[in-house]
Amino acid sequence: MEAWIAERLRTANVQPSAQRVAVAKYVLMTKDHPTADQVWAKVRKSFPMISRATVYNTLNLFVKKRLLRQFVLNDGRMVFDANVGRHHHFIDEETRRIYDLPWEALTVSKLDSLKGFEVREWHVVVRGRAKNHQR
Repeated sequence: MEAWIAERLRTANVQPSAQRVAVAKYVLMTKDHPTADQVWAKVRKSFPMISRATVYNTLNLFVKKRLLRQFVLNDGRMVFDANVGRHHHFIDEETRRIYDLPWEALTVSKLDSLKGFEVREWHVVVRGRAKNHQR
């Protein structure tokens, strides 16, 4: 798996250092939407000498190189998403878990009718309670 991750980093013009591979091994493979501190806590289990600053810098580099997306939730948490394709999100208000929703699952209309705004990008965040999902 590490060879695949190193190649993916090289393809994105990221030098695959041991620290970057350790971060990528978790964050590029998870379906979770972790915060930087959650990534740091997870990566430290297998790479205990990694610093918080290295994790933050690596995550920011991965976002810049479009290996990850980041978004801020309205409670101020910044999370990272390995799914860089077009999709929406559902946030379970009870568990705070974030689910990916397929792009085609939701329809947004009349964006072009928003006077005074030039829409460059958009995605929908739906909040509620997930039913029939493992918690």
